[in-house]
Amino acid sequence: MTAQSPFTWRAGGCHCGGVRFEVAVPDRVEAQSCNCSMCEKTGFVHVIVPESRFRIVRGRERLTEYTFNTRVAKHLFCSECGVKAFYRPRSNPDGWSVNARCLDEAEGLEIVVEAFDGKNWEANAASLAHLSKEPA
Repeated sequence: MTAQSPFTWRAGGCHCGGVRFEVAVPDRVEAQSCNCSMCEKTGFVHVIVPESRFRIVRGRERLTEYTFNTRVAKHLFCSECGVKAFYRPRSNPDGWSVNARCLDEAEGLEIVVEAFDGKNWEANAASLAHLSKEPA
């Protein structure tokens, strides 16, 4: 990110603090509330970003991976507290999905949450593909 970047690095992490991350997002961010079997049960609110705008700053060794169905999505949980603060989504394997609820501070950040029909994932996943691409 340059001094002229429209993005601000924001910190977040799991419940116990063992896993910490940073994500660069604009002041207004699009997020998705998904109704698939995983997200609906955990309350994950997706903020999907490109690889270049995400970094794990502590606790990589604490992460436990869970995959199911196609095994493309890499669900990463803190092995201590069990919180999934971020993961590699099947819809955007070239980026990251951060749980908006795991950000430390949302001051000055407008999070616009839209419903995403993950129960019908195959029909809707393409609508998320642009989120892991750098803006033109």
